[in-house]
Amino acid sequence: MTISRASVLVVDDEFLVAEGLCMQVEEMGHSVCGTAATADEAILLAQEHRPSVVLMDMRLRGEKDGVDAALAIYSTVRSRVIFVTGSKEQATIDRIELDHPAGMLFKPVSSHQLRSAIEFAITEGPWNDSAES
Repeated sequence: MTISRASVLVVDDEFLVAEGLCMQVEEMGHSVCGTAATADEAILLAQEHRPSVVLMDMRLRGEKDGVDAALAIYSTVRSRVIFVTGSKEQATIDRIELDHPAGMLFKPVSSHQLRSAIEFAITEGPWNDSAES
């Protein structure tokens, strides 16, 4: 099965982590439509670019976290959200699961893990149900 090229939004408040994820995504043949360090930036970029997939960190700059951003993005844009987090605390995992994520990865993320999660999100994405003409 050939996986189509996806547009990916990377949301992480750590610049080096975001850059590393961008490089991995591009090496897989997908495009990065933007990066954000806050929930509000992520929501605006998602509404502007309508990415297929969002790689979302849980802890972001500002008052809102990754779940706040993911819920807003999914409800308005319907992008699939893959959480990429450094926290394995049960409270964090429970909060992430409120969003029904397309995937959850724990940092550090290998290229294989990221590729599998993105491929799953692409093939299971809601945009496949009603393709645009």
